[in-house]
Amino acid sequence: MDLTKLTRQSHRHDRPGLPLLGRFRLAGGRAHEICGGARRRLALWLAAEAEGPVLWIRPAWHPDRPHMAGMRGEIDPGRLVFVTPERPADLLWATEEALRAGALPLVICELPEPPGLTEVRRLHLAAEAGVEAGGGAGLGLLLTPGDGGAAGVDSRWRLEPAHGVEAAGWRLARLRARDAPPGDWAVARGAAGRPVLLREAVTA
Repeated sequence: MDLTKLTRQSHRHDRPGLPLLGRFRLAGGRAHEICGGARRRLALWLAAEAEGPVLWIRPAWHPDRPHMAGMRGEIDPGRLVFVTPERPADLLWATEEALRAGALPLVICELPEPPGLTEVRRLHLAAEAGVEAGGGAGLGLLLTPGDGGAAGVDSRWRLEPAHGVEAAGWRLARLRARDAPPGDWAVARGAAGRPVLLREAVTA
């Protein structure tokens, strides 16, 4: 039996992470992926659970721009620090360096396409080093278009709008995770305005 694997697995579960919708928890010291049409909103829900400033790295050339007034319903925009690299290669480089520093609980990176396995492994290593250096959650969050597909991520989630006539709603799917099966959930606004789970239907 490989005792090294047992030690690493136990250590991973003991690490801090970030809660999501009062039911899930994304492991710290790892890189996770969010895709779908409402991926930025799901990132904001996670950012709201973190303590302290959150770094948000996004392409300088992307036509979309963050709308601070729209974000205010999810998080105080003053907690978000935006970095806009000019070159595609600098997106992952900046994410890796921020995770390795261990000074932030959450680093969000918007990407034009899913990264490869080598890049994701580097992010895992940087996040692990950051947890050891700073003791925080050290969580990297990759926002990718479409259905995502980053190789080697700890988990992949998709959030899509599913609004009704009178109320906002979303459909959350866990596409993959190292320690949990795929699943599908309905999300709506609770009485306090925060997102809450309504129902669950586990996918095959």
